[in-house]
Amino acid sequence: MSTKQIEVQIMGQSYRLACAPEAEAALREAVERVDAEMTKARDLSSVRGTDRVAVLAALSLASELLKLQKSVRHGEAFPVEEIRRTMSLMNSQLDAAIGQLETQASVQ
Repeated sequence: MSTKQIEVQIMGQSYRLACAPEAEAALREAVERVDAEMTKARDLSSVRGTDRVAVLAALSLASELLKLQKSVRHGEAFPVEEIRRTMSLMNSQLDAAIGQLETQASVQ
């Protein structure tokens, strides 16, 4: 498996990270989230040291993750409407494919 180097910015600080090419988009999304959370922690508190801001951001993200995990355990976090739309679309695509196969079979 090959890896590539990407350069990202978190609170104005450059970081060079290694990742698999197929994981780059997800890593960049995570970087954006960490940057946003750290910026929010810095702006909403009197804490100024980057390490302390990072700890506040990590605590906020961990709290959010724990809430999401609890919701999943209780069956509350599933995007029901999105699942329904996806299933409806898949059913339509299957119906169209079956229709094409039936048309081809009747022609032959």
